[in-house]
Amino acid sequence: MSEHRRKQPPPQGGQGGGRAAARRAAQRPAGRRADPSRGVPTASHTESSDPEPSYGGRAEARKAAQRGRGGGRRGGGGPGPGSGRARGGPPRKKRIIDYPRHDKDGWQRWTPSWKLVTGLFIGFLGSLLAAATIAYSLVEEPKMSLAAQAQNNVYLWDDGSQMVATGGETNRQIVGIEQIPAAMQNAVISAENKTFREDSGVDPMGIGRAVFNMARGGQTQGGSTITQQFVKNAMLNQEQTYTRKVKELFISIKVGADMEKPEIMEGYLNTSYYGRGAYGIQAAARTYYGKDSKKLNPSECAFLATLLKGATYYDPNGNPSIDANASEKDNTERATKRWKWILNEMVKDGHLEEAERAKYDTFPMPDKPKKDAQLSGQVGYLVDLAKAYFINNNEEGYTADDLDEGGFEIRTTFNRKKVEALNKAVTDVYKKNIDPDKRPKTDTHVQFGGASVEPETGKIVAIYGGADATKHFTNNADQTGAQVGSTFKPYVLAAAMRDGVRDPKLGPEQSLDERTLVSPDKSRYNGKNKLKIKEYNGDVWTNEDGKEWLQRNDGDESWDEIDLRKAMKVSANSPFVQLGMDVGIPQVRQAAVDAGLLKDSLPGGDNPSFSIGISDPSAIRMAASYATFADNGTQREPYSVEEVKKKGVPVFKHKGKAKNNFDADIAHNVTDVLKSVVMEKGGTGTSAQLPDGREVAGKTGTTDGNKSAWFVGYTPQLSTAIDMYRLDDNAENKNREFLEMFGTGGQDKIHGASFPADIWQDYMTVAMKGKKLLKFPEPEPIGEGVYGGGLKSEEPAPSESASESASSDPSESASESASSDPSESATTDPTESCDQWNGCEDGGANGDPGGPGGQNSGGVIGGPGTSSSPPPETGDSEGGNGGGWIGGPGG
Repeated sequence: MSEHRRKQPPPQGGQGGGRAAARRAAQRPAGRRADPSRGVPTASHTESSDPEPSYGGRAEARKAAQRGRGGGRRGGGGPGPGSGRARGGPPRKKRIIDYPRHDKDGWQRWTPSWKLVTGLFIGFLGSLLAAATIAYSLVEEPKMSLAAQAQNNVYLWDDGSQMVATGGETNRQIVGIEQIPAAMQNAVISAENKTFREDSGVDPMGIGRAVFNMARGGQTQGGSTITQQFVKNAMLNQEQTYTRKVKELFISIKVGADMEKPEIMEGYLNTSYYGRGAYGIQAAARTYYGKDSKKLNPSECAFLATLLKGATYYDPNGNPSIDANASEKDNTERATKRWKWILNEMVKDGHLEEAERAKYDTFPMPDKPKKDAQLSGQVGYLVDLAKAYFINNNEEGYTADDLDEGGFEIRTTFNRKKVEALNKAVTDVYKKNIDPDKRPKTDTHVQFGGASVEPETGKIVAIYGGADATKHFTNNADQTGAQVGSTFKPYVLAAAMRDGVRDPKLGPEQSLDERTLVSPDKSRYNGKNKLKIKEYNGDVWTNEDGKEWLQRNDGDESWDEIDLRKAMKVSANSPFVQLGMDVGIPQVRQAAVDAGLLKDSLPGGDNPSFSIGISDPSAIRMAASYATFADNGTQREPYSVEEVKKKGVPVFKHKGKAKNNFDADIAHNVTDVLKSVVMEKGGTGTSAQLPDGREVAGKTGTTDGNKSAWFVGYTPQLSTAIDMYRLDDNAENKNREFLEMFGTGGQDKIHGASFPADIWQDYMTVAMKGKKLLKFPEPEPIGEGVYGGGLKSEEPAPSESASESASSDPSESASESASSDPSESATTDPTESCDQWNGCEDGGANGDPGGPGGQNSGGVIGGPGTSSSPPPETGDSEGGNGGGWIGGPGG
């Protein structure tokens, strides 16, 4: 036997074996190396000469070493600390700080073991299951009777009294599932939740996606089941919060388990919103198709299912006042596309036969909106205006759909007495003068519009939108396309006093220091009829076709020389057209914007007629822009909503921003000149004088072709605009155009000084009753005297007879024919395009106004017409009979 395998000799000399040997062995290092405590290694592996053997047996030594936690597998130590991770001595006591793994050192001590992780996970699942069980047992299914009660929106007058309450139960009728066509049920299943009949009522993926998006601060996405949507509708709480999502989850699970699918479908279709104030399928069927829900065909069902995606953008009637992208055209395209898709999906899903689908190849266009009876008269216009203002100006992101859900209290700026007074003034004038039965060719389709604004605040205190909001759908106080004529001239005067006329010797871009500010009293302009309009530097103005512009005055009245105050007073066109060219059309346009008009109501280009009113702003904007002059040049945006509350908590308050766009001296001078129009003999606006002698400033306006007439005026406390026109804007009429008013109301021609001024005077008499008599500020002298239109300070103006001789003026012979009717001239070729260069902006003649807010671009070239109006001294002369020889309206 090898010595390496030789058995150790028994212990010697009383050292003994057994336990004593094991104990001694435990105190020595384990392994095959020599005991380092001896200090000297053995020379060989022969029998030891050590009189004290280190251990008595291998098993006993191994056990002793394990009990003493000495050494590792290779080497060890004596009584002191062992090598490696082992330590000598008894096991250490467990402490709190030693967890989770007290028997490990370093980073391993803090790494949970798989047992610990598994235990914690099982415990968490158990707790979660217990919480879910408790929550599930506590939630209640939504009650259909409660879900069917939509909240009202309450609109208040400016004094806090209630104007009207809209929404609520007025347009909701609950029907049973048997009254809902299977096609309607299948349409929403194919469009929104194909697994509705099989799923458990929730979509975990959809909920997870929504929670993830909310955690990122984004919007939630779709993916909710029909059951979840029904629960959300029934809860009447659309807040995108974790709490609501958790509640929705548990309620949906319970509803899916406890309610039959037909019940859920019935609840969903009866609580959904379809637009136009219609809650529930029955109200939607009656609103859009005038029939009960059970009579809907599959095509109509597919359309109503389309509305569930968002009626604001899928109702073919459109709602551009809420969003420009929600126009009639865009909405119809969107609705048609989704309608086709839903029908095709129904075929794919086996809900509709191919042969049945083939029958529905035409979009089922719904009926036009029908207003609630309580919104008749002016109230409907007021509500629509306030609603649109709130939606477009709130910072919380409330939409039309939010308002349709109800629960808002909206305090408007509208004054009940003033609204009633304006309505009465228009109604009285209409009944007294307009008779469609007696004069069907001239008195049909007569429209009036009006608005009244406080200069100091910008509040819209009254509007007249039309005869009845439930019958006449266009709000005439808003932009209608009616051009404003000579009521635009104050902006030209303001630009001349603020920016000045250009020096003919310098280039077109001149600084203010190089320009000459204009005095309305010292300046003189050529008031000649058929005045040849020139550029600021004296060059004859021509359009892109090389045609010159000969400006006409109303009634072909002519003044050799006239100051700007008198030109405004008698509404002469030639001086202001030339003044606009001298100042620059861009400067005139900017002055109009600074006063408060919107850029999109002002045409582009440098057409000379721009200065005499080819623009088409609304009555609201005209009243608000004149209010800028009334309030010392401070411009304020007109507004209709003061405050909005939801559940008693304010969610919107108007914050007005005033802009000092004109120096007070400029505003005071504009006001003083406009005061001459009304308060002085010979002014065109004398019919608007108030009976108590109250100071009034204002301007009349009539457009070319007699297509519209205006009067806009103000006192220090209130600014009001009234317009009149003929327009068949019936909702069914797609080819609308402004009609002439020659003979309307039994008058040869309608001027701003006639019916519009009469209405203004009647209304303002009531509106200002009891108000303090205030005077306008006295103006400080401003500007210098300038001479325009070919006049020179040292030379008299040329005689009218010489300037109007057909043989002496070759320019006229080039543009006029020998005919006495200018419309027969060579420039009246009906094939010419009607644009601003061809002078077709004559108030909309033969043109489509393009709908509310659209630009007018129609008209017969050069049609000046005739006038039997009295001379200027009667105070009824306007400049709008024929803007220019090749076009352009007058005043």
